[in-house]
Amino acid sequence: MKEFVIQRYRADAPTDNGRQTLLRIDDEGKVLFADSNAEAILGYDASELEGIMVHRVLASREDDPFAPVNRHRMESGQNVLVTFRHKEGFFYTASLSLRISMRDSDEAASARITQQENSAIDPRLLRCAESAAGFGIWELDIASNQITWTEGLYQLLELRPGTDMTPEQALFYCQSGQGRIRALFRRCAHTGAPFTIELNLVTAQQQTIRATLNGRALKTDGRVCKLGGTLVNRTGEMQRDQARTGAEKILSATTAACPGLIAAVDTNLNLLHFNAPYARLFAGIFGPTPRVGDNLSQLLEKYPNERHLAEQLWRRAFEQDSFVVDMPITQQSGEWPVYEFHYQRLTDSKSETTGAVVVASDISNRANNISDSEYRYRHDRGTGLTNRREFTARLHRSMKEKDETATDSSLLYLNLDAFGHFNAIAGNGACDRYLRELASSLDIRSRPQDTISRLSGDTFALLIEGCTEPEARKLAEDALNLIRSFVFEWHGHQLQTTASGGLLVMGKDTPADPEQLLSQAADLCHQAKTSGRNRIHTAHASRPKTDDSTSNEYVDQIRKALDQQSLILEFQTLKPVASVTWGDHIEILSRIPGNGNHEECLQPDQFLPVAERFNLAKRLDRQVILQTLTWLDDHQLLEARLKYCGFNLSLASVLDDTFADFMESVLRVSNYPAECFCFEIREAHATQYPDEVTVLCDALHRIGCRVALDGAGASVESYNLAAKLPVDIIKLDRSLMLRLGDDPVQQIMAEALHRIALDSGKITVATFIENSDILKKVRTLGIHFGQGLRLSPPKPLAELTPVAVDLSTGRIGG
Repeated sequence: MKEFVIQRYRADAPTDNGRQTLLRIDDEGKVLFADSNAEAILGYDASELEGIMVHRVLASREDDPFAPVNRHRMESGQNVLVTFRHKEGFFYTASLSLRISMRDSDEAASARITQQENSAIDPRLLRCAESAAGFGIWELDIASNQITWTEGLYQLLELRPGTDMTPEQALFYCQSGQGRIRALFRRCAHTGAPFTIELNLVTAQQQTIRATLNGRALKTDGRVCKLGGTLVNRTGEMQRDQARTGAEKILSATTAACPGLIAAVDTNLNLLHFNAPYARLFAGIFGPTPRVGDNLSQLLEKYPNERHLAEQLWRRAFEQDSFVVDMPITQQSGEWPVYEFHYQRLTDSKSETTGAVVVASDISNRANNISDSEYRYRHDRGTGLTNRREFTARLHRSMKEKDETATDSSLLYLNLDAFGHFNAIAGNGACDRYLRELASSLDIRSRPQDTISRLSGDTFALLIEGCTEPEARKLAEDALNLIRSFVFEWHGHQLQTTASGGLLVMGKDTPADPEQLLSQAADLCHQAKTSGRNRIHTAHASRPKTDDSTSNEYVDQIRKALDQQSLILEFQTLKPVASVTWGDHIEILSRIPGNGNHEECLQPDQFLPVAERFNLAKRLDRQVILQTLTWLDDHQLLEARLKYCGFNLSLASVLDDTFADFMESVLRVSNYPAECFCFEIREAHATQYPDEVTVLCDALHRIGCRVALDGAGASVESYNLAAKLPVDIIKLDRSLMLRLGDDPVQQIMAEALHRIALDSGKITVATFIENSDILKKVRTLGIHFGQGLRLSPPKPLAELTPVAVDLSTGRIGG
């Protein structure tokens, strides 16, 4: 429960003057109490306010006092300016301050628990219980053959409460077993025997559900006069059973299709699963054929050396996330094939170790090939990966083939962090062994169509072919996680490090020179190292038309604009599409002025890649913010109107630990409240650096600003980010919007993101609304705001100036 003090706000009047009113609101936003001044301030009598949701007297969701930005400011003792909707329909600004804050669950009370009499149960509590637990109650009067249902049973069958039907009609919702249900009812009525039956039902909306029907006799004076019971929804259990069965089928099919050996055990070394090659090889070497549930230690009881080695490897697998080891399939004498064993720990939802799995592949041929001269010419002797010579040849061939196909590809350049420190700890021999095992892990985890190479010392490269940019980002992050979690033990030392990487996305116009591509990827890797290591920087390969001379010209233009503070600023309006919202909502856009009067300015797709490549992106972000705030401070009449001012952040700013401090310093001297400023973070950046983005969101919230997730829907990670990331606004990606009007799949994805946003208290914005069909669909989905050429094209920032009005006291605006 919170108590708020509300006072009308005027910029030209002191805040401590004027009448005030007090509102007491519970944690769900319902008004519990309003004092006698409510009518003078809000236009509503106190009795009209009590019991309604507070958002009914607010202009928009952004004015919600429970929103994170507003809550943080009030809890720190600051007043918040919000826009109210008067009972007469007009809007006005008021100052809101927090007087008392207490969780409803913390309020002191003296009570004791007693048994509730059935007749005294409030029907609203019954409806709440039925809805939460997914059940309904039925009762049959034997004399009249009339059945009564509670509201929960109608909801379970997706019927309108009170729908008129007979008991026979109700049986039509059962897919089978109608005769058995009649027999159970008759037996219960005659003998009083209770019954329980599992049913598959088809609801009125043709949805299949699983339910449990329970019944018992209700006696009066020893005679059965009524039957009663419940119908409980078990669909969740059915879906889990189906998912488990499906997963088991997929697992069985996957392991059956794998030519290598696969086995899984629990922490007691009892076999959970294995494929046919594992069973055949085990039986051929050790005698008994393993079965699910057998204990490995007992199966190897006659082979103590083998048992001891197996127990050691599995124990290590329980303690580490994963590791790789090369060794013969058995320690017995004779010529045995060499296998590469990949162990992976298994955990439950609480990250507790439940077992481990091993995947083994025969590498005897690879080991024999090391002596082949052609193989040695194309491969690194230390790791067995392709060498730089072979990698550049494949990269060059891939670029030539790209001219004939439309497939996407990317180049990942990886360099280990602080690897030289290993020499001092364990020596050169251990470093070589570490690189060999790490290379083996990277090779196994890479896709068959991709090429992994050791370029030099502690530098690797991965050519990712036939893969979209979001998928390539995911593969790059997986490689980084593998290196981060890889542990190599050497004579009591645990060698473990991280890596920095550069991901170069190669489009249709990418140059075919492999050395130029490797150089660009190496530059990105260097940027990742200088930005803090253990991360990947991503950029698109430079186009052929943007040669070094053109890049240098762009760099000169960008630096000139930054030095002279002459960025061209534009704005694009975000317009409400679901409901009326008062105030201006804008996103700031920037352009780089041309060198001459007749030269066109640089567009974002021209100057942003260059700014990122030459480490100018962070400075560019800050200059856009500073120029915008300077312009706004010169137009103070916009203060009451401006509700949202969004800025796009580059990856450099997202990873900049000082950005929140910078914003706090510039907002301290600004006349505009911090809550009207929002910073948009790309979905790809949030996917790649979720922890860093979370820290930035919390820091910006502490100073009162808001944060938006831009590009939601670009990948499957969007749904998890939209639900869990502490952002205030979800902006849908262009890929979702362009075919929203006629593509039902895109509509479902957009609606799912909108529902996630609603459930987590966030606002949604549909971007790139280019035509009326998309706008109509956006309105149908209930998305809060829209942005695009159909609603408002980008305009010079100067056009945001309020219209000049001549009053008797002088001119305002203009």
